[in-house]
Amino acid sequence: MSKVYGAYLCTGCGIGNVLDAEGLKDAASETGIKMQEHDCLCGADGLALINKDIAEKGVNTLVICACSPRVMQDVFNFGENTITIRGNLREQVAWAAGDAEKGDEFIQELGEDYVRMAVTRAQKSELPKPYLLENISKRILVMGGGIAGLTAATEAAKAGYEVTLVEKTAKLGGKALGWRKMFPTAYPYSQLEQPNIEQLVAAATGSSKITVKTETEVARIGGAPGAFKVSFKAAGEKNEWDAPAKVTVDEQEKIDKGEKEDPNAGLQKYTAADPNADIYGAVVLATGWRPADVSEYEHLGYGKLKNVVTNAEFEKLAKEGRVPAKVAFIQSPGGKDNDRDFPYCNSVTSMVALKQAQYVCDDNENGQAYILYQHIRTPGNTELFYKGMQQRDGVFMTKAAVTKVEECGSGLKVTAENTLLGENLELTVDMVVLAAGMVPTTADAPTVNLAYRQGPAFLDLDLFDGYADSHFICFPYETRRTGVYTCGGVRKAETMEETIDDATGAALKAIQCIESANRGVAVHPRSGDMTFPDFFFQRCTQCKRCTEECPFGALDDDAKGTPLPNPTRCRRCGTCMGACPERIIGFADYNIDMIGSMVKAINVPDDDEDKLRIAVFVCENDAYPALDMAGMRRNKLNTLVRFIPVRCLGSVNMVWIKDAMSSGMDGVLLLGCRYGDNYQCHFVKGSEIANRRMANIGETLGTLGLEPERVAAEQVAITDYDKIPGIIESFVESIKEMGPNPFKGF
Repeated sequence: MSKVYGAYLCTGCGIGNVLDAEGLKDAASETGIKMQEHDCLCGADGLALINKDIAEKGVNTLVICACSPRVMQDVFNFGENTITIRGNLREQVAWAAGDAEKGDEFIQELGEDYVRMAVTRAQKSELPKPYLLENISKRILVMGGGIAGLTAATEAAKAGYEVTLVEKTAKLGGKALGWRKMFPTAYPYSQLEQPNIEQLVAAATGSSKITVKTETEVARIGGAPGAFKVSFKAAGEKNEWDAPAKVTVDEQEKIDKGEKEDPNAGLQKYTAADPNADIYGAVVLATGWRPADVSEYEHLGYGKLKNVVTNAEFEKLAKEGRVPAKVAFIQSPGGKDNDRDFPYCNSVTSMVALKQAQYVCDDNENGQAYILYQHIRTPGNTELFYKGMQQRDGVFMTKAAVTKVEECGSGLKVTAENTLLGENLELTVDMVVLAAGMVPTTADAPTVNLAYRQGPAFLDLDLFDGYADSHFICFPYETRRTGVYTCGGVRKAETMEETIDDATGAALKAIQCIESANRGVAVHPRSGDMTFPDFFFQRCTQCKRCTEECPFGALDDDAKGTPLPNPTRCRRCGTCMGACPERIIGFADYNIDMIGSMVKAINVPDDDEDKLRIAVFVCENDAYPALDMAGMRRNKLNTLVRFIPVRCLGSVNMVWIKDAMSSGMDGVLLLGCRYGDNYQCHFVKGSEIANRRMANIGETLGTLGLEPERVAAEQVAITDYDKIPGIIESFVESIKEMGPNPFKGF
């Protein structure tokens, strides 16, 4: 579009008390744009000023230097045909200025730099055009006919969507068909309830919008949200294609040079989708779980002693009415593994033990149930059921480490130590039940059989013990593959009631995905984003870095090995842009040239050792909100740093750091999401990838005679607003010790 600029400065909320408005307007004028000021841009008069310029002058590209872009988003939204860029002068300048007064040159220079960067961003931004699929499918595929799959299918059908429900066995209902009772779902949470699985089956089979395929498995899924190509096979039929081997960037370089054989030379036969496949808009994965293997604990006798069974096996016996009078329920391995529970043990297995203990008492006049545990977990209202079972005659519970299970006449003897009673314990029982945990099906096999370059399964599931989550904190149901959503046992261990809620959420996510793809916008986490990566393929060297590093499998390869984008799979994180050494990938409103130009817009004094300049690339998901909250609490931030928001640290191209250092910047800091077992980057791998790239930057700086320590990366959580000032201050002090960049002025 032909741009008509309008720049506006708000002097309210303390901005005018700290910053000289004329100086800020002069900074905007340096870039060729005249700026107007108002004491309250978000008020009626301020908005009227802006709307008048839009109506009378045709302004369509607005620079608003006021509060954070994270607030007042609806207020400063002037329609899809306008570009609005926000300069953060409130949270990250005025409110973070401490006791500074108007006239402080450090604060003034900070504000002027932010004005220049905002104007530069506006000049380099283009109006995004959505990527629209032709003939988008609004049909939903649900894999798995248990509680989760049945619920997801019926809820999607109620919302008006066509559904195909696939189940590999001959009957719908899954494991719930073998359950005698289900946990209490209503106050006072004291009575077990009849399973409602038959009603769920009837609802699904009775819906005109649900097509049921039993004794069927998904053979292959190709394509992308809105256009998934799905082919089926008879249950148990062998696949004709193999999963591709993982290839690192270094290995790929050797393959390209002919120094190493390509293990995926015949990969195209796998990634090519079936041209005759059915088309679906989204996929819900509800293939459930299996009991964990407990045979490794030899001292417990499973597989050797006749009446040692798993909780799943005991449930079947209970439904058949074959419940012994004296049963020991062992919740943890004991022995050398006394400090932990059985694999995949959880609150559900705790509740199962309580439920099955009630069977023992209900079915036998003098029934005795012994629950031996290291941990009992009964969250929420299930705590009331737990308390009721504690008071029940015939139920005995104690923390204990089981050391041995052995035959004793016609029964079994259980020996335990470290009990709550402070003494060893010997029990003679008819049966021992081991609390086998719930292993997600995704831990065993690809399950979804994706025809993606990155392979048929989800990546890095070992981080989640095989559970198919994309982000285990912020984005439930979502997987690493956009448009594929999980619920029930493949997502986490759940009760029947929780599974029904879970499946409803997954169905709604699938619907959201379809409707977002239909409008050409991102689903998550940048919901509504119309941009998608644009590739200048004429300069592509087929290095494979973008396809290798994309956390979401958004890129395949064409027949020549050139990246093949699937825009509706894309999460818009920009990791591919950060990975590309040729800098040929960008978005309409976020690209290499834009951020590089913003860095260059920062005024770097070359004759004042007290005025060092440090660029800080800040992840928009955790670090930037934490910075804003630090400002809201009036925590002082060092005035030598300049914050540049980025979509994800994975999108940070190393050329930005090189440009910053060559332009005289004294240091560069990256602030991104935490990652690892206890926290996770919003874009899964962005922070981790950025940290890996930093090693190469350190080597580059070393060859230039610059200290590698001038560039660093830090992980912060959104709650670290009180720690961020100290993190920044520590880095600034380290730069001061090294002194100014020797390249200043060149």
